[in-house]
Amino acid sequence: MKSTNFKATIEKKIREIKDFPTEGISYKDITPLLHCPKTSTAVVDAFEQHLTAIKVDAIVGIESRGFLFGMLLANRLEVPFVPIRKAGKLPHHTIAKEYDLEYGSATVEIHTDAIKRGWNVIVHDDLLATGGTANAASDLISELGGAVSAYLFLIELAYLSGRELIENNSPNVISLLKY
Repeated sequence: MKSTNFKATIEKKIREIKDFPTEGISYKDITPLLHCPKTSTAVVDAFEQHLTAIKVDAIVGIESRGFLFGMLLANRLEVPFVPIRKAGKLPHHTIAKEYDLEYGSATVEIHTDAIKRGWNVIVHDDLLATGGTANAASDLISELGGAVSAYLFLIELAYLSGRELIENNSPNVISLLKY
């Protein structure tokens, strides 16, 4: 798929839901995209192409939509997939990080044995908004001795300036779509 066709195809499959989860938020729903295997494969292909010059030891996916393409990409690259989950969802020993969202606050956790010291880690989520979740993930990775090599997002809400927060952790911030 050519770049312009690719972006247009993806954009057609993103459904916008006004005032969800709270009033004033325009939610970008990726579930229609997930109904199309060819487009989903093209998304994974695009992510992989962006990583050709970046060392990758693991892919971290942020709950829950970061699991979808993150796991597919980790399998494609034959590297471990590491979930970062909401507080209380992981069964083993964890470390946690609280952070602010555009509409509240939250806490995420990672298993203490999920990242090996010195690993180059890709952080993946479906959406970059204010950057709080991705930044919290970076803090957890760093605390375990890993380094963020890049961030991968399907969608970036550029008007919320989340990129500015996370570029200090890695200059490689890759978004397939920007709004």
